[in-house]
Amino acid sequence: MSTYTVVNPATEQPVVDVQLATAEEADVLIERAHAAFPAWRDVAPGERARLLRRFAAVVDEHVEELAEIEVRNAGHTWGNATWEAGNVRDCLNYYSASPERMFGRQIPVPGGVDLTFHEPLGVVGIIVPWNFPMPILAWGMAPALAAGNTVVLKPAELTPLTAIRIAELALEAGLPEGVLTVIPGKGSVVGERFVTHPLVRKVAFTGSTEVGKRIMAGCAEQVKRCTLELGGKSANVIFADADLAAAAAAAPYAVFDNAGQDCCARSRILVERSAYDEFLGLLEPAVRGMAVLDPTDRSSEMGPLISAHQRSVVQGYVDEVDVAFAGSTPEGPGFWVPPTVVLAGSPDERIWREEVFGPVVAVMPFDDEADAVARANDTEYGLSGSVFTNDVGKALRVARGIQAGNLSVNSNSAVRYWTPFGGYKQSGLGRELGPDAPNAFTEEKNIFISHSR
Repeated sequence: MSTYTVVNPATEQPVVDVQLATAEEADVLIERAHAAFPAWRDVAPGERARLLRRFAAVVDEHVEELAEIEVRNAGHTWGNATWEAGNVRDCLNYYSASPERMFGRQIPVPGGVDLTFHEPLGVVGIIVPWNFPMPILAWGMAPALAAGNTVVLKPAELTPLTAIRIAELALEAGLPEGVLTVIPGKGSVVGERFVTHPLVRKVAFTGSTEVGKRIMAGCAEQVKRCTLELGGKSANVIFADADLAAAAAAAPYAVFDNAGQDCCARSRILVERSAYDEFLGLLEPAVRGMAVLDPTDRSSEMGPLISAHQRSVVQGYVDEVDVAFAGSTPEGPGFWVPPTVVLAGSPDERIWREEVFGPVVAVMPFDDEADAVARANDTEYGLSGSVFTNDVGKALRVARGIQAGNLSVNSNSAVRYWTPFGGYKQSGLGRELGPDAPNAFTEEKNIFISHSR
């Protein structure tokens, strides 16, 4: 039996040992999900909707419990963990409306009637990362279940605890055995079986671009569908005509939230040259004033990194550059790196081009609107970004010009379960969330009925 010791990143102390599934055990659970599929597919839409609403209600009853688990397991602040547990509830509620609204079409054709139907795929494999274990679980699970699929879900080795508990809550809510199955294990074992097992009809993966490429190549062997939400190096573009005080106050939370472990993090700040010095002067107290505290302290605004390895990776980037200013971290144990601001001297610097995945942001000036767009697009990624300006026309031109899937104007908010989410270029493939997400877990079938006698 292989186990993994979950460690609290704020204390460096073990939390619990979790049994990791073998490939053979994963196969058994995938086959069980396949066996459960026909009955779940055939549940009447209204009844499936009721079960999802009940699932949401049970999660709601356990929001604080789930948040407490995530604070210990992932080092998330109490505020973030509570929001994340609530997001699971909200996604389930939102997609509970889908079973009764998954409409096909009647298409006018000569000689008969043409109808389309959305039919569930079967078993869907969802691979969840360690940075947002609960929301990303929900973003795949809720629309897949709503569409009539069964789900096998692999949480990250570092953060399996909330996924395991949510699967227990699904049974408590009345979902049948095998409809939602959490399989803790190594990516090279369980994740690989999701890719290679012929009964898994789609893989939804969130994680690094490097691993995403391997998953896409593996799925291609079986012409298997996949959705990939990958890395990012998003730009926060700040024009001189913006409310600079508001932009500077918001900027730390655009990158240091979740200790920068966010593919949507605006880890490149581009500031119009005429406002550059003023903005930096406003940004420094905002960064130094962040409450970086033990995540059990409910006033904490930033927690630790997930692991000693991740801290070492992030510190390696910081050690290559001169730090302009930084915040503070608690003394004692924990995988801490302070919120850190560096001034990028060249767009070729590693810290400007690569995804650091930690609380580090690089700042660079730009000259005009065209320069801002060009610098924002000078990256292999294209997931998210922000534009701060009081000129609506400029905001729309720049947002349309930036090659990214999710842009916000005068805001850092990128992800809402009501709206589509996904990236351009090497930030991913396909879209999650929004009203059409359940259709991404279906096949569209076309049937022609002749009028001929």
